[in-house]
Amino acid sequence: MGRAWVFGDNVNTDIITPGRYNLTTDPKEMAKYCFCEVRPDFPEQVKEGDFVVAGEHFGSGSSRESAALAIHASGIKAVIAPSFARIFYRNAINVGLLPIMAPTGSIKDGDEFSLDLENSLLHNKTQATEIVTQPLPAFMLNIQKAGGIVAYLNANGGRLPEMG
Repeated sequence: MGRAWVFGDNVNTDIITPGRYNLTTDPKEMAKYCFCEVRPDFPEQVKEGDFVVAGEHFGSGSSRESAALAIHASGIKAVIAPSFARIFYRNAINVGLLPIMAPTGSIKDGDEFSLDLENSLLHNKTQATEIVTQPLPAFMLNIQKAGGIVAYLNANGGRLPEMG
């Protein structure tokens, strides 16, 4: 179970990791600046297993994967949004972060959640409701479960997952 950190529509990569802090490739260092300008409490208060919940078109902007890396290194279990910028969506999968598409309008900041990937459900414990999520394709789940694309390739002799 984790807490919802709610953001609005069109959260771009500069909001996630402001450009002036992209001076390192160390994910833990990047996590110290994740959402620092819009939610200064986020880097210190986020807990392992929490969720980022946002509106439409999450992750727009640049193609740098530091945004997905910083969120993942913060301990976030998944980013839940109705839609994602394509490049962020792929970057998230590639670094081992779950991008989950679902309606988010009823979710309040601080709501407690659990995620059931097998049944494509998000259980909002605070509101005693369930939200149906769009299932991730099996090959993407395999990459995410491995810890990202590099870990997947290393564990599978450099072979990409089957997309069938």
